Amino acid sequence: MRIFLDTANIDQIRQAAKLGVISGVTTNPSLVSKEGTTDYEATIKEICSITSGPISTEVLVEGVEPMIEQARQISTWAPNIVIKIPATTEGLEVTSALAKEGIKVNFTLCFSLNQAILGALAGATYVSPFVGRLDDAGHNGMELVRDIVDVFTHYQLSTQVIAASLRHPQHCVAAAKAGAHIATIPYSVLMQMLRHPLTDIGVARFLSDWQRKKE
Repeated sequence: MRIFLDTANIDQIRQAAKLGVISGVTTNPSLVSKEGTTDYEATIKEICSITSGPISTEVLVEGVEPMIEQARQISTWAPNIVIKIPATTEGLEVTSALAKEGIKVNFTLCFSLNQAILGALAGATYVSPFVGRLDDAGHNGMELVRDIVDVFTHYQLSTQVIAASLRHPQHCVAAAKAGAHIATIPYSVLMQMLRHPLTDIGVARFLSDWQRKKE
């Protein structure tokens, strides 16, 4: 399972890239706005310059033709751009059109197996089931991830599954066990994945033992 960072925070992306464990970034207008910037294009281009992995960014318009036109424009910003398109009727048509042009699509805001299947059949490179939001609504988000992976594997669909809206380290464990190709997580969750109190205790003990020996 690969890890994408779900953020528009440049400092966090740079730090995560230094760790050598992230393979891409997912972002959206809300995350960009949260960082206090109004220059969407400049932010996305800077993110694309930090890592050569896929950078998923969203269109900011509605309607089939406006979405297609903006997606074409955004795709020229960098070679590693992936266009996020919502799992709607219009989004499905846009996904199909972009896929035929060779533009990679992340079919996002998926909340059902049906949506994921249709996105894959339309040519999406990725589908993104939103685990946390499903859990909030009383559903089992990770069960959906597992179902999508199973169906895609059975029918040998090339579309990859991004487990999205992950909120804690156990979500990452569950996503890996469910067979998700990618987990996209906030920087805070990435840091939590690494930490363990027994590791801290072990490091402190090793250093203490070595210091005593030197004395």
